[in-house]
This record gives sequence, C-alpha cells and structure tokens, in this order.
Amino acid sequence: MQITNHIHLRNLRGDVFGGLTAAIVSLPLALAFGVASGAGPVAGLYGAVCVGFFAALFGGTPTLISEPTGPMTVVMTGIVASLTAANPENGMAMAFTVVMLAGLFQIIFGIFRLGKYITLMPYSVISGFMSGIGVILIILQIAPFLGQASPKGGVLGTLQNLPQLLANIKPVEATLAALTVAILFLMPSKLKRILPPQLVALVVGTVVSLVFFPNIDIRRIGEIPMGLPTLQMPVFSFNQLTVMVIDGAMLGMLGCIDTLLTAVIADSLTRTQHNSDKELIGQGIGNLVSGLCGGLPGAGATMGTVVNIQTGAQTALSGLTRAMILLVVVLWAAPLTQSIPMAVLAGIALKVGVDILDWSFLKRAYRVSPKGTFIMYGVMLLTVLVDLIVAVGVGVFIANILTIERLSTLQSQEVKTITDADDDIVLSDEEKQLLNQASGRVLLFYLSGPMIFGVAKAIAREHNAMKDADVLILDLSDVPLLGVTASLAIENAIKDACDRRLQVFIVGANSKIQRRLERFGISTLIPPQHLLMNRVEALQYAVALVREKVVVANETTFERL
Repeated sequence: MQITNHIHLRNLRGDVFGGLTAAIVSLPLALAFGVASGAGPVAGLYGAVCVGFFAALFGGTPTLISEPTGPMTVVMTGIVASLTAANPENGMAMAFTVVMLAGLFQIIFGIFRLGKYITLMPYSVISGFMSGIGVILIILQIAPFLGQASPKGGVLGTLQNLPQLLANIKPVEATLAALTVAILFLMPSKLKRILPPQLVALVVGTVVSLVFFPNIDIRRIGEIPMGLPTLQMPVFSFNQLTVMVIDGAMLGMLGCIDTLLTAVIADSLTRTQHNSDKELIGQGIGNLVSGLCGGLPGAGATMGTVVNIQTGAQTALSGLTRAMILLVVVLWAAPLTQSIPMAVLAGIALKVGVDILDWSFLKRAYRVSPKGTFIMYGVMLLTVLVDLIVAVGVGVFIANILTIERLSTLQSQEVKTITDADDDIVLSDEEKQLLNQASGRVLLFYLSGPMIFGVAKAIAREHNAMKDADVLILDLSDVPLLGVTASLAIENAIKDACDRRLQVFIVGANSKIQRRLERFGISTLIPPQHLLMNRVEALQYAVALVREKVVVANETTFERL
C-alpha cells in the first residue's frame, strides 16, 4: 500500500484553486461547528486544519475534503457535555482524548481492511440515523438562534426549555439568524457558483450587526487565540474510561461511515475508485492529530468535496492547499473573526442540519417499503431521543432479522422432497426414468442455494413429512454454502433415515461442504461409497437397491408359502 497520496503538479492551477474555494467554504462551517460543539470556534478551525491536511496526505481519495461535519459535531457535542459535567476540571481534555481514540479506532479499521464492511448497513438505517443527526443539529441551534445560551441537557434540555427560550427571545440576534438562513436558502444558484453562500451569509450577517446594531449587546465569537495550538496530552479518568472508549469507537465508526459515503460520491464525480482501507488510515491519523491539537473530529465532507471537484481539483494537493490556507487564518487572521455573531453561526449550522435530513427518502419511503419506513423513522426517533449507538444497534438488528426472515422464506421454497419425476426441479430424461422405476421407494431430497440457519426449519419440515421408502438421496449439488444450523438439521434427517433403515446417499457436495459434514460426524453414518458427485449414478445405485430388496422380499414370501 502506498503510504501517501500520489501528488503531481500537472494540474497545479486546478488543485490550488479547488483548495482555495474549499477553504472559503470550510471557514464558516468550522467556526459554526466549533461553537455548536461547546469546544469553541478555535477547535473547529484546528479540526479543519489537522484532519484536512493529514487525511489528504495519507488518505485514499485524492479529491476528498475532510473537516468537522454535522454528524461528527453532534456526537462531539454530547461527548463534551457529558464529560465536562462529570469532570469539570479535565472534561474538555478527556473529550479531546476521545477524538484521539476515534482516530486510533479508524487506523485499526483500516489496517485490518474493514473498510468494505463499514458501510454494509441497510439504507433505511443509514437514512434514519443521518436524518436523526440532522434533527439534533437543528434542535441544538434553537437557543443560539434566539440569542441565548444553550440549556443543559442537550436535545431534551432544549425541548423542555423551549417555552422559556421563546419567552426570552432576543429580537436582534434572532433577526440576524433569520437573515443568515434566508441568504442560505434564497441565494440565486448562479451566484452560488461564484461565491459560497455560507461565506456570504457570514460576512453580511457580521456587517449588518456592526453597522445597524453597534450599541446593542450581541453575543459574538470573541477573541480567538492566535498561534500554534497547545498540545492536549491524553487524559483518562478511571470512572469514565469505559464511556470514553465506547464514545471513541462510536465516533470513529461514524467518521468511517460519513467518509466512505462521501468517497463514493467523489468516485461518481471523478469516475475513479477510492481505496477504502487507506482512506480510513488517513482519516484516523487526521483525527488523532486533531485530538492532540485540541481540534474537533472530522470526516469526509460532501459539500467541500463537491466544490473542490467542480472547481477543477484532481489530486490531494487541493486538500493540502485548503488546510494550509486555514492554518494561515488561525495563525494570523484570527482577529478578523472575533466580531462574528453567534446567531449567524447558529443559522449556518441550522442550514447544515436541514441539509443532512434525507428529504429524498423521507418523502417516498412509505411508497417504497412499509418495513423500511418503520425502521427509518424508528432509528431517527431513537437517535434524537435516546442514543446514537442504541439507534444504530436496534435498527441494524431489526433490519437484519427482517432480511433473514425474507431470505429464509425464499430459500425454504428450494427445499423439496421428490419421489417421482417432478416439474419443480430440472431432471434429465434418464433421471426421470430411474425415479419412475423406483416406484416411489426412492426419496430425492433436493436443496438449492445457500443453506442459512433460517432454512433449517424447512429441512426439518420436509424430512418429517418423508414417506416410507428404501433409499434417501440427499442432493447438495446446488448448495454453495452450508451453515451450522442447516448442517444439524441435515444430520437429524440422516439419523432419522438410518433409524428407519433407509440407505442414504449424498450427492454433489463440494469439498467445503464435505469437510463441514465430516466435522459433524455425518460421514460415520453412511459408507464412503455413498458419497457421490453424480445424481444419475446415485439414482442407479438406489434403483438397484430397491430391486434387490424387492427380490429378497419375494423370495422370503415364496419360502413362507
């Protein structure tokens, strides 16, 4: 694996211009997410610089722009709130330690090549989860949107204090926030191609507050410390250690999902193929460094990535350029941001929350799938009102159970017991003739497709319904996979047949399935010569055994007479 992204200078102008444009888009979002998280605007800027630089340098998607995102900020907000409440003195340092842990988890995911499995989640769960995060981000902006400090308790605290927030609304700040949202929604598309609406809203909102309301006390960002960040050494609390590790894993997993989904979008725009595992390692390094520098966690950002590509970027040089431009802002231009009203940043963050909502699926989910709709809205409500981990866990569990039930029902239809020429399976003329010669004394137990645990019930049902016969042929020719539970069901069917003194043949079992049957000891129940690869050959043996038994029976009857 190549350690760093392949960077060349053949597209220097496009990459530099893409990085500059992406930096302009990132600046207001980084400030807004930093304030929204509770870690401060400088944390948002450091996160944008650190994650953006190292993810671009070591990642696997050349045009991907990485920075603090809405979903990551929502999770980080909860982490900051809970850890600072439990440990006021070291809570913020512990929160940044969680960011480092998230980076370590992402590096581990990448090293063990888990990238291709991370996004193997039903879309209904992803949609509900992301929409729930969007709702959380919107609710958390209500207080600063109305010109007040956010109440304790996160989403539930905001909802409980909503009447009080509305009663104490600050008209000037609410007006600035409303102006910001209006610019973001109503700005003409042609103008959006020239100027990022977030930057326009940030500048206009700040200028209006300074020109028209110079003597009114408005909550602003305030002074941002310039210069290089102070390193945040990892801080652990024994009482909070388990919580921190779980939060780190959740944050890392969310970052992986957020990033890889954005990487797929970048692939579709550039017609290239990203390296998932390498991207996770790059994201992990970026988040690890961001936590050390006191920055927010980040992930691949759809908006910044699309702007970057549309502006002409082709290599990771664009991401590096963007990070360096933001670093210049942090080191030398921070005083220019201190007059930005908090309400303006709340309006920007609120618009991000609205954009995160999966409107496309929300509007048509009920027409697509009632079960999918139930899962999506259930995950969304759990995300908003309970917990992110619980929401994803419950959603994936229910979705998988429903999927397994549906697949099991379909596969159960491929478990058949045949005593004569049957139209349900394709038999050759010779096979049909041999079955007819057996006069119903040969049972062909036909299985097809992957035999997962949900099919075991169908296997048991069919073998319990077996009629009296002399020979059982178990046809596994079309079975590519045999699960443990299905193997046990087959073992029971063979044991039952042996107890009834039936001769048992196994046909078409590939080497992998044969090894599975041997581990279960099934090979000890039947002689080795009864393991065949050809169904015709098995039928010929079976018919011969039936005839032999008939002859023996006739001789016995004759002797008695």
